Amino acid sequence: MPSTRDIQRRIKSVTSTKKITRAMEMVAAAKMRKAVESVLKTRTYANLSWTTILNLSQAVGVDHPLLKKDIEVKTGEKKKVAIILIASNRGLCGGLNTNIINKAHKSVVKHDKDQGNYCETEFIIIGKKANAVNRYYNYNIVAEFSKEDTVSEIKEVYPISKMIVSDFLSGKYNKVMVAYTDFVNASKQIPRVKQLLPVDISTQDEFLGIVGGDTRVGLDQSFAKEKQEKYLHDEKYSYEYTFEPSPREVLDQMIPRLIEVQLFQALLESNASEHSARMAAMHQANDAANELVDELTLYYNKARQASITNEIAEIAAGAEAIA
Repeated sequence: MPSTRDIQRRIKSVTSTKKITRAMEMVAAAKMRKAVESVLKTRTYANLSWTTILNLSQAVGVDHPLLKKDIEVKTGEKKKVAIILIASNRGLCGGLNTNIINKAHKSVVKHDKDQGNYCETEFIIIGKKANAVNRYYNYNIVAEFSKEDTVSEIKEVYPISKMIVSDFLSGKYNKVMVAYTDFVNASKQIPRVKQLLPVDISTQDEFLGIVGGDTRVGLDQSFAKEKQEKYLHDEKYSYEYTFEPSPREVLDQMIPRLIEVQLFQALLESNASEHSARMAAMHQANDAANELVDELTLYYNKARQASITNEIAEIAAGAEAIA
């Protein structure tokens, strides 16, 4: 058994660590409240903006380059896919970063399998911890963007949005995806991979798209999935739209704005998930520290009791020898 001094030193060390994790939990909780408030304010708008573009695209029937489902690939060339990977700048947030990186990797494997290994994937990363996708899986990172702990304005995603739209239109990529962590509630965050480009009007996406079967807080549940599908496919819900100056020019302006909104919402979801995960991880660390201190205190009391008993025995033995 270690000496009482060693146990005291260990208790002091654990207590000091607990003070740090407690402070980190409080900071994460404050940041989480702001992040959750931001994500709830924009969530319904992001969902309905996606619905709007789907409705307009179906009603107009314009052959827009950002809506094409099948991109022609020259003979001998591989299809290229870009994945925008959103992770955190720092660790100590449980398995958040590992989960989203693994999810992105599984998406690449699944896509390669579906395409018969005729696909090449490149990553655009947001957040320092996203670099692990290269370290663990050796994927090529073509661009890296900084990530703020508190995202408040959509202009922060403008450079990324402009780059991916430009690269897609130039034919550099056949698909553009975004991998982010979806904030469900303070104790649950789910990694997602969503297709941004081309905007597939035949896909009923429940996340960052049409609301349906989605129990995340802050969503307008009036657009349930069955209602939305009826709205999109039932003739009595069809309307005639008037565009000025032309449908093509309207979509030219609207679709890039939609991509910006979707990216911004993904970033907000990831931020809220990060701070929630860090708060939970620090709370668990505090609980573990308390348990360890209690256990060490018990060991200390046992060691001290054993030491006192031994001293009493020695004194008694000495007194008996003198007598």
